[in-house]
Amino acid sequence: MSIAPTLQKYLAAENIQYEEIQHELSMSSTRTAEACHISGDRLAKGVVLRRDGQYVLAVVPASHHLRLSDLRTTLGNNVDMANEAEISQLFRDCAHGAVPAVGKCYGLDVIVDDSIETQPEIYMEAGDHETLLRLTHAQFAHLTANAPHWRFSAHA
Repeated sequence: MSIAPTLQKYLAAENIQYEEIQHELSMSSTRTAEACHISGDRLAKGVVLRRDGQYVLAVVPASHHLRLSDLRTTLGNNVDMANEAEISQLFRDCAHGAVPAVGKCYGLDVIVDDSIETQPEIYMEAGDHETLLRLTHAQFAHLTANAPHWRFSAHA
C-alpha cells in the first residue's frame, strides 16, 4: 500500500521533505520502532480522540502512554478514545490501525505531546503497516506549528 494518498498529497502541498522507510509488517508502534531499530521516543503515534461529537488527533511518542486524565483536565471530561469503526471512517485510505501523526489533511484538529518536541528527527506511520516516514524536527514542527502543545503522556 505504501503512503496513504491523502497524506502524500498533503505533504507535497506543504512542501514537506521526507524519507520513506520500508519495514517488516508490524501491527503496533512499539514493534514498528523495534523493526526499524529506532527509539520509540522518535516514533510519533497518532491517537484518535472523541470530544463533543468531534475528533481530535493526539500525537505522542510510541514509547509513551496517553494520560486520558490529563487530557480531561485540559479539554474537559467529555474526552474519550475513538473506537475502531470511527477511526476507519476518518482514515479511509489507511490500513486498519495505521494512523499517521498528521491530522489536518484528514480534517482533524491536532494536539502534540511536548515529549516529542525534543527529538532531532521524527518518524511516523505512512498509512500502512510496512512504511514509516522520517522527517526532520523542523519539517515535523512545520506540520504541527498551529497545534496546541503540552505534556499529556507518560513513558511506558
